[in-house]
Amino acid sequence: MTFDYSLDFEHIDFRKHPERYRIGKGEQGVLLVEPYKSEILPHWKFKTPEIARKSANKIYRMFLEYKAQNDFVGMDMARKFLQMGYTRSRRYANHKSGRKYRHDSRDILEREEDELKAESAKIFYEKWKLAREDRRYRELKKHHKELYEVEQKNT
Repeated sequence: MTFDYSLDFEHIDFRKHPERYRIGKGEQGVLLVEPYKSEILPHWKFKTPEIARKSANKIYRMFLEYKAQNDFVGMDMARKFLQMGYTRSRRYANHKSGRKYRHDSRDILEREEDELKAESAKIFYEKWKLAREDRRYRELKKHHKELYEVEQKNT
C-alpha cells in the first residue's frame, strides 16, 4: 500500500495511533510523521563524513531504542532518515548544487564527484542497511502490514 498523504499529519500522534501509519515506499512521509520527525530530524546531518558518522550513529541508536520498545513506526522512521541520509549525501556527491536536473528543463546536469559527500553517503548506507535487514524490524514490518495495511483494503 502506498503512503497516505491525505491524513491530517498536524493532529495525528503516530505513537498513539500506529494503525494510521502506512509504510509507503522508500522515504515517503519521512518529514510528516510525528512525533518521530521532531525526535529524529534534529540529528539528521551529512555535511562532512565526521558529521554524517555522528548523525548516522545517533539515528541508528534511536532505531535500536524504538526496537527495544517494539515501536515499529519509530523504527521505520529512523530507517527512512538513514535512507534519506544516504540518498541526499549521494545526490550532493554527484551534483555540488544538490540538483540533479537543469533548472529550466529535465536535462540531467553533469556529474561532479565530491569524495567527502560520497563518504558521508557510505556511512549512512551502512547504517541504513543494518536497519532494513534487522530481523526484528522485518518481523514487525510484516506484522504491521498484515494487521493494518491489509485491513484497510478490506474495509
